[in-house]
Amino acid sequence: MEATKLKYTIIKNRDQYDKYCKNLEELLASAIDESVQDEIDLITLLIETYDEAHNTFAELDPIALLRSFMAEHHLKPQQLVEILGVGKGYVSDILNYKKGLSKEVIRKLAAHFKVRQEAFNRPYKLKIAVAQSELNSGIINQSATQNTARH
Repeated sequence: MEATKLKYTIIKNRDQYDKYCKNLEELLASAIDESVQDEIDLITLLIETYDEAHNTFAELDPIALLRSFMAEHHLKPQQLVEILGVGKGYVSDILNYKKGLSKEVIRKLAAHFKVRQEAFNRPYKLKIAVAQSELNSGIINQSATQNTARH
């Protein structure tokens, strides 16, 4: 009995992974019908399995991960605005750790970069800008204290 050669197998290396990702992109770009849906599901499962075993983004916070995906896909922030359907100010705030990722943005990022939502749905620290008035109030209080001490 002759062994049947499988079209897809467990991914064993990065070259095979890249090839499967390319195949998946081509299938998704073509007119999707019932006949290729099982193939899409299988490739997606194989890619996700490889990603989990070789999780290179586990140590990256969601924004560092997003920036690495943007670099890898040669995306500029303006293109991210279009992909996410949000304003450029929001994208800028996200990329500069000033605003968190909404559930909808997480869904869109995961779908676009073909990763699980959990990759972007993890806690990370935001840089909270100190309001200018708070800075000025410290100076005003300090000078008021100095003036009182003089009298």
